[in-house]
Amino acid sequence: MRTPGTLYREPSFACPCGSQVPPWAGNVEDRRSVKPPFLLGAVQKVASVMAEDDYGAFVDWSLMGDLAKSSGPTKVDCKELKEFKQMARQGYWAKNHKLRAQVYQQLIRSIPCRTVTPDAEVYRDVVGEAGAKKPNANIPLPEFVDGNPVPRYCLKADAVASAHRVINCVAGQFPDISHCPALPAVTSLLLHFSKDEAQCFEHVSRILACNEPGKRLLDQTFLAYESGCMTFGDLANKYCTAAHKLIVATAQDVLEVYADWQRWVLGDLPFSHMVRVLDVYLVEGYKVLYRVAIALLKFYRKHKMGGQNQQQSDSGKIRSDIQAFVRGIGSTVTPEKLLEKSFSIRLISRKEITLLQLANEKSLQQKGITVKQKRSRRNVQLALNPETFSSEIVSAKEMHDIWSWIPERFALCQPELLFTTATHGCSLNRFYSHCEGHEPTLLLIRTTDGDVCGAFLSSDWEERKRGGNKLSFFGTGECFVFRLKPEMERYEWVVIRHPELASAIKPEGPEGSASSEGQNADGGLQQPDKPPGELSPFLAARHFNLNSKNTSMFMAGNFDSIIVGGGGDGNALYIDAELNHGHTGRCTTFDNPPLCKESFQVAVLESWGFLDAMAQ
Repeated sequence: MRTPGTLYREPSFACPCGSQVPPWAGNVEDRRSVKPPFLLGAVQKVASVMAEDDYGAFVDWSLMGDLAKSSGPTKVDCKELKEFKQMARQGYWAKNHKLRAQVYQQLIRSIPCRTVTPDAEVYRDVVGEAGAKKPNANIPLPEFVDGNPVPRYCLKADAVASAHRVINCVAGQFPDISHCPALPAVTSLLLHFSKDEAQCFEHVSRILACNEPGKRLLDQTFLAYESGCMTFGDLANKYCTAAHKLIVATAQDVLEVYADWQRWVLGDLPFSHMVRVLDVYLVEGYKVLYRVAIALLKFYRKHKMGGQNQQQSDSGKIRSDIQAFVRGIGSTVTPEKLLEKSFSIRLISRKEITLLQLANEKSLQQKGITVKQKRSRRNVQLALNPETFSSEIVSAKEMHDIWSWIPERFALCQPELLFTTATHGCSLNRFYSHCEGHEPTLLLIRTTDGDVCGAFLSSDWEERKRGGNKLSFFGTGECFVFRLKPEMERYEWVVIRHPELASAIKPEGPEGSASSEGQNADGGLQQPDKPPGELSPFLAARHFNLNSKNTSMFMAGNFDSIIVGGGGDGNALYIDAELNHGHTGRCTTFDNPPLCKESFQVAVLESWGFLDAMAQ
């Protein structure tokens, strides 16, 4: 028996096989969203012993609407994880508040936690006699919630004060938390399904103390939170293109708008929608929040399509507009429709989110941004100062539009002109000498017909040397090609738009081929491997198990040409050694049409680098 005031220690569960290590705790891949097998049965076992008044004590039932009427199943009868996951998505327990409370408690109890994790008894010891008194909502919340209030979520007025008391106790037991703006919303939600404050505290503590490898449930540092905002910007850029274009066109600071993405879900959504998200979030984890936020952005764009005013305005107004839309979404979008849209977005996986999150964290660490500052991000327009920016191909406004396409971790940088034919002459060797050592780079071309096109190139041109004298492809799936005139359009890696190409079949080999000026498929363009640790961490072809001959020929160069995009019958861009003559055509890597006239003369060619403005 434990002495009051001591901390809870995570129990080890005996398995049928006799081992103290649960069979579900295998390798990381198997444990991503796997819950212990006892979980599913435990949901049924507690159903008969949980009293009617053991949950919902904090709920104002007059505000719950249809959710106040319990109906549907009264127990969960499921043995397979896949089936249980499907039940969560389909809302199997969504109409029965009591069953939902039972399921939540078992899900939270099954979370692998630190050896020492505060529990309900710790809360009672800490709060002491004050726990019997009426809580005070005027008690300020910890600084790490970043000013976010406790959403009421159909709770009684006194329950909001209870949430304040729980959160302040959490702050005392988790001194390592430095930034957790989602905690008020999560605490308010969990009060719905707790018999008292102490149980709510235990549930919150287990979520915060989750130590499953590769999994997190809540951001607890500014670095994690900020990189999450950048990751959302990257995901919105790739999987929500139309809505992203709308934000770019209307908001002065896109990054400032996307900084609210987590609050849209955990704070602004109505309770009826948020509790359905919670159903799935507790089963599948953090990636659900990204999916739902992207779905909200898609619905917002649809909502704004009928609007007349698309002029750029203050970012604060756009943030308020999105917040108002999300808060009122119940009038146009049902909770089920929101989840359906969220899970119809293909390709977004935990693996890719993790890779991108790590890349953004590394970028912030390199810039010294690890704690909250008055303003950690730079407005993109400040980096592209019209008074100092000078290009013979694009205006500051056009460069701003291109900047909205690039990965978030580079949006903090300023454009730095590395090479231009207007100054350095038409020499491929000089192009290489000025561009080597820079990663990524932006290639811009204006033709003698006045067309403008280009490419974002993720890797250093020096990598071309790995192929020896052969023209060799390198780069990652962050590369893309685009055209600005006569119309503006971007063409990403084909796998982004067609996720079905990401097969489970391992690549047959490192070689690939593409046709180019003076060289056809028989020439055998090679794609050398980069040493481990040097690959760009996100969207490297190897993460998708692709056949490199078809869809991962990003960039190549040798002494007589540079190529962007290969596969099929052509290249997205081919430029000769004099940087004077070029070709463009469809390629399978980007599935693009010709970016300008198929055979063109180069008027001006520029290559831009990304200068770390924070390091100056």
